[in-house]
This record gives sequence, structure tokens and C-alpha cells, in this order.
Amino acid sequence: MNSLIILLGPTGVGKTELSLRVAEHFGSPIISSDSRQLYKDLPIGTAAPTAAQMARVKHYLVGTLALTDYYSASQFEEDVLSLLNQLFQTHPVAVMTGGSMMYIDAVVKGIDDIPTVLPEIREAVWNDYANNGLAPLLEELKAADPVHYEEVDRNNYKRVIHAIEICRQTGLPYSSFRTRQHKERPFRIIQIGLTRDREELCERINRRVDQMMADGLLEEARRVYPFRHLNSLNTVGYKELFQYFDGEWTLDFAIEKIKRNSRVYARKQMTWFKRNPDITWFHPDQETEIMQFIDQQLSQAQ
Repeated sequence: MNSLIILLGPTGVGKTELSLRVAEHFGSPIISSDSRQLYKDLPIGTAAPTAAQMARVKHYLVGTLALTDYYSASQFEEDVLSLLNQLFQTHPVAVMTGGSMMYIDAVVKGIDDIPTVLPEIREAVWNDYANNGLAPLLEELKAADPVHYEEVDRNNYKRVIHAIEICRQTGLPYSSFRTRQHKERPFRIIQIGLTRDREELCERINRRVDQMMADGLLEEARRVYPFRHLNSLNTVGYKELFQYFDGEWTLDFAIEKIKRNSRVYARKQMTWFKRNPDITWFHPDQETEIMQFIDQQLSQAQ
């Protein structure tokens, strides 16, 4: 049986190098499940694989989008399934790695068939938000879809906006599209989680931010600053530096906020992943044990 090995974990845990060695061991390509590495203009801030790393192993879904391109977890599901259909013809094993929770879930469990929002609908809703704030949109959602209004995080403006987009476009409640059915896949999925002690992970995140700054994150953020309103740039590392460019923060303060917000995001990732009982957890240094576990799972999949 064809198998997809998923190496997941929080930001900064050490997924990239281990995924390269796993992929080399099995002669497999790597599919990125990082929602920001998809954008070609953000290699430093998204810790995208380097040219040398991509020369070692063929990578997919890295640097394929412009900042202005719309993309979603449902499109990712469709793209990955289509890609795997091709890859499994020549590779019985493929590797996917990243930390974008909804993107990984979209491949593992499937995502509801929610319509793609038309550009004019998206622009209108975002203009309403920019001009009038979140409160009127919440009232609209309460009237159009009281079920989702009770469920949604009302402080998460992106979730509220997306629900309004679907309601306006279809004339139906957003909740009517959310079946949460687990879709069966025609291949074996092996999920491996990478984790570290909290202090160890925090220290790695802090060092990585310092390295990003040394590698030119400030200049990268300055290049994309004119596009700051785009959803692709509502991302840790860029939004903090934008506030420095605006004169609201000092550079040192912005860097400290990047570190803090990265640590907060890592905790959110772990909370999400820990709810999945199908993930087997290892420290990234347990490479021998990880390889043995994969071999055991693959032998059972025959």
C-alpha cells in the first residue's frame, strides 16, 4: 500500500532537517504543509527550505504562489491529493512536513466542500470590515447563521469574515457546509509528531528569530511592506516589523514581539496537535527510533 509519512510539530522544533533525512532514506519527495512557505517572496521569514536543501530532495508546494494569490486549506487538500496520485505511481512512500494545522487536517481527515469565495465578494466583505469594524459583521452573522455565530471565536475576525463571505455568496448558512465527515484515503497515513521541552523549544525559537534577522528578514519585510494589507502577510515576523516601519515600535521591541508571538503560536500548534490520538510523538533527536517506527508501520501496511 502507498504510504504518506507526515512529520509535524510546532514552529522551530526541527522538522526540516529530519524530514530531509527521512525522505533521503526512502528516496521520497517532500510536500510542504506550511501555509506560508507557499509564497515565493517570503523565504526567510517562513524558514523555507534553502536551495541546497531542495537540491538534496525534490520539494513540492514551496514558493509556488504570489503574495496576491488566494489559497485555502480546501485547495491544499485538492492539490496534495492530485500530487500524491502522480507521485505514488513512481514512489510508494511520500513525505509531508510542516506545522499548518488546518492544512495537515485537510489531507488527513478531509475538509468540508466549502465554495471558493469570488474575488468581488471577498473585497466587499473586507471593505466592510475596514470601514466599519467587526461588530456589524457579527450582527450580520448572527442573523444569517445563528448556529455558527454561537460556535465561532467572535474575536477571530478572519473566521468571522470567511463565514460572512460564504453566507453572502451562497445565500445559505456557513454552518450548512460544515459536515465534519472524516474522508477515507486510498493510502496509508503515518503521523509522527516532533516535540521538545518547553524551555528547549523557546530557546530554539529565540535563536531562530535572531538568525532570521541576521539572514536579512528586515530587508525581506521591507520589500513586501507595500502589500501589508494582504492576508498572506498577516504572519508572525512581518506584521511586527511593519509596526516598526510605521514608527510605532522600536526595532528591538519588534524583534522581541516576533519571538514572543512565535512562542505563542508554537503553544497553539501543540494544543491542536495533541488532540489527535493518531500522532506518535518523538524528540527530533530520536532519529533511530523514528526510522524504526516508520519501518514497522510500513511493513504492516503491505
